Amino acid sequence: MRFASLGSGSAGNALVVEVRQTRLLLDCGFGVRDVLRRLARLELEPSQLSGILVTHEHNDHTKGVFKLAARDNLPVYLTHGTLSALRHIIENASINLQIIDGHSAFAVGDIQIQPFPVPHDAREPVQYTFDNGHRKLGVLTDAGTTTPHIENMLSGCQALVLECNHDLDMLMHGNYHGSLKRRISSRYGHLDNAAAAALLANFDISKLQHLVAAHLSKNNNTAELVRKTLSDQIHCEEGWIGIAEQETGFGWRQIT
Repeated sequence: MRFASLGSGSAGNALVVEVRQTRLLLDCGFGVRDVLRRLARLELEPSQLSGILVTHEHNDHTKGVFKLAARDNLPVYLTHGTLSALRHIIENASINLQIIDGHSAFAVGDIQIQPFPVPHDAREPVQYTFDNGHRKLGVLTDAGTTTPHIENMLSGCQALVLECNHDLDMLMHGNYHGSLKRRISSRYGHLDNAAAAALLANFDISKLQHLVAAHLSKNNNTAELVRKTLSDQIHCEEGWIGIAEQETGFGWRQIT
């Protein structure tokens, strides 16, 4: 089982998860040409994908979803609420839409997928864990706060992609409008560094092989702050903490 990021941040998000011949794209917040370029860096073509999973309707997660799906005949998995929020941009009626329940596990090829609801300012947002029967990858971004259910879903993962959107002091003392500051820092906004670090104390991380910080704000965060905050929490070397960059994402990471 391995995973890689095409890019992560407010300008676009996409993650690839691979188990044997099954490859899933989690979100597609880039235009099709950009996605093709980013996939090529991982030596992948869209025809090798088994489908696209969507977390929620915001443009930085869905910009290229339906055009890529139509182009390469890929199924799209999303909640009913997310679909209802996106109906107006679906131009191709033949797209294979698979409505999922935000609490019910399902399988695509060799990958077992468990969606779970998260608090975010979207219609019916979910995040996911991915399991090959022996190893589990958890992904949590675009959540304003944690819940016991989120912590239960992520407990025991061998790999975790975790939102560290902003440093709260940088956000509050920055030049964003007050309403945007309130939205980002609310319980339906985005996890700040300290909240993400505190989350790690609430579930079993003893099996973690990979911890990658994602969805970093360009204006209100730095990789250095993220690495220090997370490493102080889990007592590891700062360099062990991975960062999903906006332009380059990160390369393949193997879960053993």
